[in-house]
Amino acid sequence: MDFRLKVFYSVATNLSFTKASKELFISQPAISKHIHELEVQYKTPLFDRTGNRIVLTRAGELLLSHTNTLLAAYRQLDFEMNLLTDNVCGELRLGASTTIAQYVLPPILSSFVRKFPDIRVSLLNGNSHDIEKALRDGKITLGLVEGYARQSSLHYTPFMKDELVVITHTGSKLAHYEELTLEQLCTLPLVLRENGSGTLAVLESALGEHQIKLSHLKVLMQLGSTESIKLFLENSDALAIVSVRAVARELMSGVFKVIDVTDFSAERMFSFVQLMGQSGGLEESFMRYTETYK
Repeated sequence: MDFRLKVFYSVATNLSFTKASKELFISQPAISKHIHELEVQYKTPLFDRTGNRIVLTRAGELLLSHTNTLLAAYRQLDFEMNLLTDNVCGELRLGASTTIAQYVLPPILSSFVRKFPDIRVSLLNGNSHDIEKALRDGKITLGLVEGYARQSSLHYTPFMKDELVVITHTGSKLAHYEELTLEQLCTLPLVLRENGSGTLAVLESALGEHQIKLSHLKVLMQLGSTESIKLFLENSDALAIVSVRAVARELMSGVFKVIDVTDFSAERMFSFVQLMGQSGGLEESFMRYTETYK
């Protein structure tokens, strides 16, 4: 990677030539020279200088965005090359809650096993409680769960954000709605995930912020997977609340539509979960590998 971009990145993130000089162990005149060369190359200032303060110009912000991407790619390159040259082999026993296992992990796992064929990968599927229990029982060594519930004996590492949305089939009698109030939502037939699922836990927490309980909803049915909810929805006049990641294809193809709910959002974080004190190994390597998919 062009060293001048490393210099630019250091100056841009510190907003200081002095701090960049100390960080990179080169003189401040050398820092200024590298920045000047980039400004000449791109024929535009990268920083506005006011007294002792500097701020990024629009061109500087654009260059920083691309530099972030390049640095991440180089870090991933180093990681994968080191993993290959270390002749890594062994078994990676994963467990993931349903939404993650069905809609997030498959492309990541496909890429991972193609690059590292000597690593045997297995994936256990269940709801968040199932995965945490499997981890404690030693059936898996790394889990991915959704929702807010946390066990004190386990360690959680954030992985990816998700959002729950209200959907209906575009052929449903409810498809004329573009937006609902929470009060209206409580009166319409709903299909939800089963008790114990991370999706339901997040919904329950988000509704609780508005003093609404699940018992206040008109729940038509609870089903054990998002796929069964989608199939049910295609043949009924009902609403469902599911991960937006689970219905991305159907939304693009026009099978389902999202109905906004006024002043309401239900967001969550997908998280890696490990036994407390566990670190290193293939599990740590896989967690680092997934960084590029965020």
